[in-house]
Amino acid sequence: MGNTIATGAALVAALLMGLGIVGMVVGNLRLGGFSFLSASLVIYLRETRLLDD
Repeated sequence: MGNTIATGAALVAALLMGLGIVGMVVGNLRLGGFSFLSASLVIYLRETRLLDD
């Protein structure tokens, strides 16, 4: 079945990226910045903690 937690983290990261783009488009740069920062942290945690080698 695969690593569902890592897959969920990838989905969360993708949603945060989309939220960041929407925030930047509507002019809410704080929302966009925090969304991209959060997505980066989720990707980092996914790659270092959640994936099996």
